[in-house]
Amino acid sequence: MSALLWLPLYLVLLLVAVPVAVLLVQALMAFPRGAAPAASTGRRPRIAVLVPAHNESGGITATLDSLRPQLVAGDRILVVADNCSDDTAAVATLGGAEVRERFDAVQRGKGFALDFGVRCLADDAPEVVIIVDADCIVAPGALDRLARDALQHGVPVQALYLMYAPGTAGLMKKVAEFAWLVKNHVRPLGFFRLGLPCQLMGTGMAFGWETLSTAALANGHIVEDMKLGIDLALADKAPRFCPAALVTSTFPTSEAGTEAQRTRWEHGHLSMIISGLPPLLLKGVLQGRPRLLAMALDMSVPPLALLAMVVMALFGVCLVLTLVTGALLPLVLAAALGAGFGAAVLLAWWAHGRQTLSAANLLLAVWYVVRKVPLYLRFLINRQVEWVRSKRDSE
Repeated sequence: MSALLWLPLYLVLLLVAVPVAVLLVQALMAFPRGAAPAASTGRRPRIAVLVPAHNESGGITATLDSLRPQLVAGDRILVVADNCSDDTAAVATLGGAEVRERFDAVQRGKGFALDFGVRCLADDAPEVVIIVDADCIVAPGALDRLARDALQHGVPVQALYLMYAPGTAGLMKKVAEFAWLVKNHVRPLGFFRLGLPCQLMGTGMAFGWETLSTAALANGHIVEDMKLGIDLALADKAPRFCPAALVTSTFPTSEAGTEAQRTRWEHGHLSMIISGLPPLLLKGVLQGRPRLLAMALDMSVPPLALLAMVVMALFGVCLVLTLVTGALLPLVLAAALGAGFGAAVLLAWWAHGRQTLSAANLLLAVWYVVRKVPLYLRFLINRQVEWVRSKRDSE
């Protein structure tokens, strides 16, 4: 075959090599080594914890219970009960929080709730605002660490945000827990050790008041956290990871809730790759801004299941072409991609995931990848573009 006929395949292999290489570097850098990060220095600023909540009466008490012991004089918790049809506002008031209710049938979504909450805080503005979702538990000491880091470094700070499978969960949810661990722990930790920024994760996010009060929050984007992180990076405020501050939550046990959650996250992520990655990459290169370039490279890594799917498909295509034409180079390159991806996953599993998945279950994760094919097909033919809250187990 003519070299020109091979060119499209080589370009695809090159494009896929970028996220595989980024994932491998992050997994290598996240491998355990040395001592834990040093504690933050400097004074503890006055904080406000902003909790956006939509019909969260069943779980918000536990969230507030994890927050209250970490407050000091001058701190406050503000719950925005956003378009609630339950008693979230009353429960949050009993839990010791300030509560403001918001009702707007048109402007729906977390971004609008956050914008409303920031405007409510403006009459007694704190130095640092920490955003915590109403279904999360904030580990002891996390607020202090996030607040000091945000003040010390002058950029948004993202906590380590982990989601756990329920105790009775089957294999698929345990694999999902591992995939989440790779995305929210392994990858940002690897870049953190290289001195590079991370994506915002939606909860456990600390901002200096000037940064958050001037940010464009009022939008209904389904991954408003990722969009905000990119906007701030463009403004030279790229987020910083704080692995010592832990925020946790639990996957829904219902299939409907799990499916809605995955669809929103993954369709939103893929949409941001398509719309946000090219300009971010271009500005990072043309303007000589390495932190922008790092954010772009990190964003280029799609959800783990999709990347596995693409790598396996490429290997299959190259194998067929080798059998038909006898050309070995495409197959060698595809095999190298597969080896790089496999090495990254194994490194992440060995260092951080063995408590989540056994070796045997890790091998069965291929079925998890296959089961997600319909989700990615829906992205092509019926993409989710509006914010939809995931159904909780108590509903």
